[in-house]
Amino acid sequence: MKKLLYLPFWKSIPNSMTAANQSTCLTCHKPVKGRTDKKFCDDYCRNSFNNQLKSATNNLVRNINNALGKNRRILESFFNKEEAIAKTTKNKLLEKGFLFKYFTHTYTNKKGNMYFFCYDLGYLPLENDWYLLVKRKKE
Repeated sequence: MKKLLYLPFWKSIPNSMTAANQSTCLTCHKPVKGRTDKKFCDDYCRNSFNNQLKSATNNLVRNINNALGKNRRILESFFNKEEAIAKTTKNKLLEKGFLFKYFTHTYTNKKGNMYFFCYDLGYLPLENDWYLLVKRKKE
């Protein structure tokens, strides 16, 4: 008669599931419980890790969007409610903090004049540091 050898339950668990091979959270370095391919202990650590990865790119985009929004608000301040055209000088725009290097797109008319737009508001450089401000027609 053969004797049966009974192993305790913990000895029958594969090595990949034991504490020796347990992975640690990529953010807080605590042991991770659950699936073997799990990288984070909870949603907070996962979000924190991903936000850190994208922070440099997000900061650049956020700063550009802030500058574009500020430029648009500055242009808007020169218009009356019903007017679609206004005129101002470069100095007045600069005094309010307008940054000429930030614009969303350009438009060249049939005469070859290039308008610079911040969303729906644009400007056309004229002579002697004057600028023609325009509102894009609603479609």
